Formats: sequence, C-alpha cells, structure tokens
Amino acid sequence: MPRAIWTGSLSFGLVNVPVGLFTATDDKTVHFNQFQSGTADRIRLKRVNERTGDDVEYADIVKGYDLGGGEYVLVTPEELEAVEPGRSRTIEIRDFVDLDDIDPIYYKSTYYVGPQGEQAARPYALLHRAMADAKKVAVASLVLRTKEHLVAIRPMEKVLALETMAFSDEIRDPSEELRDVPANEKFAPRELETAKLLIDSMATEWNPALYHDEYRERVEALIDDKRKGKVVLTERPEAAPTPVVDLMEALQASVEAARRHRPGTRVDVGPASRATKATGKATKAAKVGKASSKSQRAAVPDGAEDLATLTKAELVTRAADIGVEGRSKMTRDELVRALERAAKPTRRRKAS
Repeated sequence: MPRAIWTGSLSFGLVNVPVGLFTATDDKTVHFNQFQSGTADRIRLKRVNERTGDDVEYADIVKGYDLGGGEYVLVTPEELEAVEPGRSRTIEIRDFVDLDDIDPIYYKSTYYVGPQGEQAARPYALLHRAMADAKKVAVASLVLRTKEHLVAIRPMEKVLALETMAFSDEIRDPSEELRDVPANEKFAPRELETAKLLIDSMATEWNPALYHDEYRERVEALIDDKRKGKVVLTERPEAAPTPVVDLMEALQASVEAARRHRPGTRVDVGPASRATKATGKATKAAKVGKASSKSQRAAVPDGAEDLATLTKAELVTRAADIGVEGRSKMTRDELVRALERAAKPTRRRKAS
C-alpha cells in the first residue's frame, strides 16, 4: 500500500479532516548514469573549493545569494531554519473559487488527498460532495518540506486532488517576455471560417490514453536494441525546409488532411511537395463558383446510408463544399440531414 508523503488535517471553518497526501503522477523519463567513454568507469561529481581545488565536506558548506558583480550574501543553514515557516500539519482552506477562474499556468504538481482513519471518512466524503455540487475549488496554504505552498484542492470523480501553485509574482508577464506579439490582426471572413472548420474537423473527446511519449518509446527501443547487440544507426536524415505557402492555401490543405485524421494522431499533410499539391487542389476547388454547384452536389452521396459511413470531419468538409450555413455548430446527425436536403434538388432534376 502506498505511503503518504505528508499527513495532517484539512480544515475548513471548525471542521478538521485527517488527511494524507499521495503522489498522483510518476516520472517516466529515462535516466542515465555518466561513464567515461570506452570504459565501464562511472563519473562522480565532487564538491571542490574553486580556489584551492580541495574537496569540501557537506557540513562545511553554506549558501550564498548572488548580488551581482561578484558580491554574495552568505547564509548558514541555522539562519535559514530560523525563518522557515515552521512545521505545520494543517492545510487551511482560505477561500472557495470557480475552477475556471484559475489559469492552468499557476499549477505545478498534483497530489491525491486521502482520508486518514475511519473517523475521517464521513467529513471527507461530505466535503468532496459539497465541493463537487457547488463546482468550487478550495484555495489553501500548505507547508511541505520546509517551504510554504499555495495550493488548490479540487474534487475529482472519486477523490480530492491537491495542486501546488505558483504565487502571482512568480508568473512572468508575457508582454515583457515576448516581442512582436501580434495584436489587432484583421482576417478575411473566409480565413477565419476555414480555420474554425479545421478546428472542428479535429475536435474530439479528451482521452489521455491516446497520447504517448514517443521520444521515450524510441529511447527505450534504442536501449533494448543495444542490449540485444543490434547495430544502431546514428545518422539522422536531414529535414527538408518547410516552404512558405499562402495562409489560406495552408488552411485548406490542412482541412483536406484532417479528413483522414484520427484522434490522438498528428495531422499528416505529407512532405512539402505533397502539401503544395494539396494546396493547389484546395485553391482550385475554392475558385469554383455557382456555375459548378451541380457538380458539387453530385459529389454528395445519395441517401443517409452512404453518408453514415463518413466521419464528422468528412461531413463538415462536404458541407463546406456546397455552402451549408451553420455547419460548424451542427451535430453529426444534423450534418447528414443537411447534406441529404442539399442533394434532393439534384435528384429531382435528374428525374426530369
């Protein structure tokens, strides 16, 4: 059974719930030790006096704060300990706020909050249920490993989760960090509509199991191959430069590629040459006027049975081809019905 990394109580008002914190995530990064090349000798790091080159014992080391210009303020472990927040066994809730009010940039690490002991089960369940019903998140403070943290406690499906957070003065102002951020850009309605169509074509329900650390998987495969004595090729193919294309052409090519998109995968627009070819086709299709509406309608499958085989992204693209209004907000069934209605005039003309 996992052990709590911290135990104490969660307090709101006069109610105190005995709880423990449990690690919610695992770091799956592949870690390596250092060796001297061509040998089996490990590399060790030492604490060395920069001036004399002599080894220094850990007990003889103090901390120094860099003032700049080669000046430092030296602080001993005892001096730091004197200003620590003190060991606290209470997570004190200060406020309740809406989850959407907290920008994700503030979140750092996630822990599960679990009840400790039978007497904690009922008040813990009550707090969880009340917060879930109210759709509120608790803002609190926590002393963990001699450091005070701002934390948010939110109800998950079965448990409470605690997120350590950055303080407001730790968040960098993007206007000071970034230059030439575009502002007040003007877009043609067609550009914005196509961009929204691309987003809608790739929209899906969140499923974390669809996403993998592909780099870690390649590193693990490399280690396995070397363990088995396989020859590993280290030459990496040169990436072809991405050609500069017209924004509208790129959007239309992306929409076309998104028709083959599966959730959790990258949109495959192919090599640069194939992308250019796709954008050319998209541009040609975009220039077709009202005179070609008959041929466009003829591309729409006759009947719901054929349309039922298409994905929503494909239905949206077909609806865009024939100018169905409001398509980006339609459900899949509504798109099918709209395309069926658009195809009916063509069938009547054929019958006459």
